[in-house]
Amino acid sequence: MNKRPATGLVLTLNGAKHLDQCLRSLDFCSELLVVDSGSTDATTDIARARGARVLVNPWPGPKAQFEFAFKHISTTWVVSLDQDEILSDELRTSVMSSLDAPGPYSAFLCPRASFYFDRFLRHSGWYPDLLPRVFKLADTGVHVSGPHYGFETKGKTRRLSGDIIHYPYENLRQHVDKINYYTQIAAEEMHAAGKHAGVAKALGHGLARFLKIYVLRRGVLDGKAGLVLAVNSFFYAFHKYIRLVELTRKK
Repeated sequence: MNKRPATGLVLTLNGAKHLDQCLRSLDFCSELLVVDSGSTDATTDIARARGARVLVNPWPGPKAQFEFAFKHISTTWVVSLDQDEILSDELRTSVMSSLDAPGPYSAFLCPRASFYFDRFLRHSGWYPDLLPRVFKLADTGVHVSGPHYGFETKGKTRRLSGDIIHYPYENLRQHVDKINYYTQIAAEEMHAAGKHAGVAKALGHGLARFLKIYVLRRGVLDGKAGLVLAVNSFFYAFHKYIRLVELTRKK
């Protein structure tokens, strides 16, 4: 197989479960770079066995970690995946073709299919979840909103065919743990910005979020998984604002 002049980039922390498949799906890249935040499982061993260059850098936040990684990339193009993501065969073929003849584009958008509860979601606002994961390094930056990150690209983009296969949570407990983490950060940011809320406002945001996911974004078509996600989305929105109430009262 001909290698494409691109770097396959993965940030890791205890990501042994899916990392081998993740890196295998990127093996058409001329370089593989794994930036690890201090894993205590077999993550770095798996990465090296796949031929990746491994750099260890204690987690400074998503923006700073990507900027650290970008400084160690010499190729024009980057294909970036999370440690729990895998290129489907169709998307892998589409990425290789695009790298062979990128034309006027500075980035390519990849659909992402996420497994939740008992299926890959196809509605609920989680699909197609287009992400610029194939991009020219010189035309790309990183933006952060709370604990979330995304790539900002300049120039023209085009959607590719196929999906990133995503396994975001091993179980519902892990999702609830993430919700607790994210809502606390969001509440602290709103509190620092001088925002206020009450119980009624928290309840209203929760209900609006449930209806948005389950009705407007057709989560009902995702069966049991869509309902579970909508309920947890209510929990997320409600807790974001009720924690703001709590922080205001403590002050």
